[in-house]
Amino acid sequence: MTINRRNLLLGASTFAILGAADAAEPLTQGEHVGDSRERVSGIGGLFFRSHNPKELADWYQQNLGVDPVPTDYKQHGWEQAAGPTAFAPFPNNSGYFGNPQQAWMINFRVRNLDAMVAQLRASDIAVKVDTESYPNGRFARLHDPEGNPIELWEPAGPKS
Repeated sequence: MTINRRNLLLGASTFAILGAADAAEPLTQGEHVGDSRERVSGIGGLFFRSHNPKELADWYQQNLGVDPVPTDYKQHGWEQAAGPTAFAPFPNNSGYFGNPQQAWMINFRVRNLDAMVAQLRASDIAVKVDTESYPNGRFARLHDPEGNPIELWEPAGPKS
């Protein structure tokens, strides 16, 4: 099976939409039917190297709203909204990230892809919107100032 946006996030978005409706009792966060093993409950951080960490952290805060790590324990850091998260190792020869030397890519969920794209473009940030609308949502791609790929994902919601 080819790894693409549809296959990668289909499982996560399907679970988010359907939830655990067939379970006798609601599941708590991180709990899975028939599994008594301890599991992680989410991503606690993303750590990566940077040529200029302060400038890059400022760029993420200004353009994507990701607050930097607090400088003391009295401050609160960025908190993400609950929702599906794909954790997907890719083959070494994958072209999905763009640059073959790129070892990682982050995917941020957004409420309104069009508004986020307009905001980024108003700041002269190049954003390529995928014209296809997938069953699990819509996507756009950009790069931070150091060339790291960023994917934006507006999950498909229930039709009203």
